[in-house]
Amino acid sequence: MLFGSNDRSVAAEEAFTNRQAQWQAVVAALADHLQRVASPSFDVEDLASARHNILVGHGVGGIGKSTLSRKIEASLAHRQDRPAQWDAPSWPTERILPVRIDLARSTGTDFEHVVLSIRLAIAALGRPMPAFDLALRRHWERNHPGEPLEEYLRRGGMLSRFSNAVNLPQQMQSALADVAQALTLPGTVGGAVGQLTTALVGALRERRQTVRALAGCTRLADILEAEPDLETLSFATHLLAWDLAQLPADQQITPVILFDTFEDVGDRTNRDLERLLQRIVWLMPNAMFVITGRNRLQWAEDGLQGQLDWTGPTAWPGLAGHVPGSRGRSGPTARQILIGDFSPEDCDDHLARRLTRSGQPLIDENLRRAIAARSHGLPLYLDLAVMRFLEIRRSGRAPQLADFGGFPALISRTVSDLTTDERHVLRSVSLLDAFSVPLATQVAGLAHDAAALRLTERPFIRDEPAGLWPFHLHQVVRSAIRHAEDHTDDRWSPQDWQRAAMRALTALGHEWSHGPRRDRAMLIGCLRQGLRLARDFSLELDWLTEAAFSYVGDSVWEPLAPPAQDHEADAALNTPAEALVETLSALARRQREHRAHTVTRLTTIIDCNLLPAELHEMALYYRAKAYRDIGHSQDSRRGYQQVADGAGRLAPAARRGLAQAARLAGDFPTAHTAAQTLGWEGRHQRVLGDLWWLQGEPERAAVAYLAGRTEAEQHANSGEAAHNQALRALAVAFFDPHQADDEIDLAHQLLANLDLRATTINAAIAALIRDAGNPALDDRIHTLRTELDLAGLASMTPTLELAAAFHQAVLADHDALAATLSRLREQTRNGDYAYYADIAHFMAGLPLEAPSPAQWIDGADPTRQRWRSLVTARRAHLGTLR
Repeated sequence: MLFGSNDRSVAAEEAFTNRQAQWQAVVAALADHLQRVASPSFDVEDLASARHNILVGHGVGGIGKSTLSRKIEASLAHRQDRPAQWDAPSWPTERILPVRIDLARSTGTDFEHVVLSIRLAIAALGRPMPAFDLALRRHWERNHPGEPLEEYLRRGGMLSRFSNAVNLPQQMQSALADVAQALTLPGTVGGAVGQLTTALVGALRERRQTVRALAGCTRLADILEAEPDLETLSFATHLLAWDLAQLPADQQITPVILFDTFEDVGDRTNRDLERLLQRIVWLMPNAMFVITGRNRLQWAEDGLQGQLDWTGPTAWPGLAGHVPGSRGRSGPTARQILIGDFSPEDCDDHLARRLTRSGQPLIDENLRRAIAARSHGLPLYLDLAVMRFLEIRRSGRAPQLADFGGFPALISRTVSDLTTDERHVLRSVSLLDAFSVPLATQVAGLAHDAAALRLTERPFIRDEPAGLWPFHLHQVVRSAIRHAEDHTDDRWSPQDWQRAAMRALTALGHEWSHGPRRDRAMLIGCLRQGLRLARDFSLELDWLTEAAFSYVGDSVWEPLAPPAQDHEADAALNTPAEALVETLSALARRQREHRAHTVTRLTTIIDCNLLPAELHEMALYYRAKAYRDIGHSQDSRRGYQQVADGAGRLAPAARRGLAQAARLAGDFPTAHTAAQTLGWEGRHQRVLGDLWWLQGEPERAAVAYLAGRTEAEQHANSGEAAHNQALRALAVAFFDPHQADDEIDLAHQLLANLDLRATTINAAIAALIRDAGNPALDDRIHTLRTELDLAGLASMTPTLELAAAFHQAVLADHDALAATLSRLREQTRNGDYAYYADIAHFMAGLPLEAPSPAQWIDGADPTRQRWRSLVTARRAHLGTLR
């Protein structure tokens, strides 16, 4: 950062952000470790007991694992270096000896380097570690003949890192001298390490008193006799643990060994170095190990038997508990923690402190907020954004939000340690919002699940076990792979992306039509992902046509529209997929916007003529419904007739619309005759129910609505069931307020997970009718009038006014009724619902001087008597309550 600008007033600093939860996990794990080691039952030579001396932090590349590792080391070494947000540990830090070892390939660290680093850190105690030092000296002379250890340490730079490194050769020499003296060997020991170890092994085997100080180390002789190679050196760390355990109580220390960049140790098929490192962890149970890397450790999995020395949940209980779709166990004994994303507040703090001038953030607040949102909490993205900020600033212009999109470095950092197949799967699933292992394999076009299974274990894969598909990519990683310029050797061409999109669309169609779960949730999940793929890659609609009809058939209307593309939302439609996305979006959004907007949107789709015939009819049919809702009856009838004449799959629904149009006009006999031919597809029972209550026969209507609800439930159509139940509640409310309570409650239960605005308002009107005759209904009526106006549901307003008229007739409030009749006449000037004014007169027992042209099924007089009886029955009911 400092070399990114000539402006010396710009200050760049490392911005470490909180990570308090991870520090608390370290503190808890170390406290537990200290308690175990201090127990009288603890035995450093016990090689059978489970190991609890490990904590693993894993996370996506660039999440801040190495920074966290460095901060932990500094905090354990020096109390004053602990970040202010981190609580102070309860143990004295002088009894803790941290050593951090970066295992990154770029550092050139090998196993010898690891072992030497641990021993050099312990050299700070100023004491030889006799058992281990003997084994180390023997290993060194055999594997580095003629090369003094001091020279090696000096050349490798280790002397500068470990302040007491210069003392290690002397400490080793002291250990050798002490053993030589105990064995009364003549001469100098420097050139006689082989002779010395032979003599020592003999003395140990013979249990001589002269070597009683080392005789307690039961495995020393075996290690000194073994071939001094790397395998033996790894086992020799057991001797170092034993040496530490022999220290006097007042000199006891606990090494905390931090292995960073553990993903560079090897891969899932080459675990040679990992096996050596695991031995250190197992054979040094009195040391605490904090491992950070991209991937969770698999040591607790039984399937690794033979590849590593100690495996399974019995050996590593704190590492156990991970299953596909889970991030591992939680709780005090869990020792694998996911190092997650920054919070929005932490992102802003990071950006504010990364670059400053005169103590003030160089990046302004609005730009910081926008960058933080695009980063989805990934620290690497924040640092790349800071570098781009400086780069743009050098060019002489002010950085803008548009400058901060995808970063190619995110791709290279993400895929660097993946196999070829894993990278292929990764790019494939970046096309999906969520996926399962089988779905990922199909989209990648692979024959086996292995690569997808391995990929799900990576930290940039998030999991939601309760989700329809359990896995999804970290959003910023997904965005980078999909949109940033890819410079990797195996990057995909546009044709590769197109083929992958086609595979993905086909796989989603198979999930919906042949998968183990064929319910509404699966339909919606497949449609949401499939519509976006078809739109973004201009694919054929294929199974999306059938899925679209399944979607509209249930009348639930969950939001479906995928995120908008880069072009404006009102840009011209160019492909059938774009037209279908817009169609289904318009149908879902009509539950939350004025129906006039629905008419406009559907007209645009119809005029572009991109949809195949049956989907074109879908747009025509729902535009006809929207026309009816806003009171354009003639336009509505023409649309219904056009669809009915087409004899497609929506023809029964269109014939129902025509029957309903006859009902709105007051031609009840025609509507009744048409209902007999509609069947389930035309919702005949609902049409009959709509007819019967208008004739003053709500009991008969309630029976029809119940039959309609039962049919809908048999066809698993929750939307239609809710429609019928809300209307049944409305009918029952006229003649039995007590029963209406239960019917309204059931309607709300059926509507709980549905987005059906008109049906919800019907349930509210039912509640008004139930409460007719009780005071204080005016406010509720006014609220519903406003809601209907906002929704553009003009066709429902007369029903609300009729409910008000029933209430006013029960109260004999003729002034209020006169106002309601005036509103009804105004609302029904086009001829639809004109008979509602007739019914209001029937209810109040008023003479009707200018009746509508309505054709009552059994005549006007019987209808008048029935409506008047409902009013008088309500008055009697209210009288009994008083």
